[in-house]
Amino acid sequence: MITVPGFLLRRLYVKGSLRATEEGLAFEIKNSLGSGYARGMLPLTLDGDDIPMDDAHFTVEDRIVSFSEVTKDVPFTLAMNRATTITANGITLTPGTHKVGMAFDVQGLGTLRFDFTDVVPDG
Repeated sequence: MITVPGFLLRRLYVKGSLRATEEGLAFEIKNSLGSGYARGMLPLTLDGDDIPMDDAHFTVEDRIVSFSEVTKDVPFTLAMNRATTITANGITLTPGTHKVGMAFDVQGLGTLRFDFTDVVPDG
């Protein structure tokens, strides 16, 4: 099975996009690596703690999809050069440095994982 190194996947993250929202947090990923889709998601992590799958979402063409809804029939699609917003509700993102982890299952590649660290500005 082919493995994709985390440092390559980390390039999906749009640097500086991690931000606090009224509901929790949001960030952007943008695929410049090659079109693909995930048939399953794993929990997002914030500073090492899992975020419940029902509280994590992505937005595609104005449709909000929960991580728990992703299946082979409802894939998490990463179109080339298109930004996707990832949100997580029910948490408080404080100013400062945070580490976010993301993982998903891709047919033929298995579970792909990456994390990134970014700074949420004060105010």
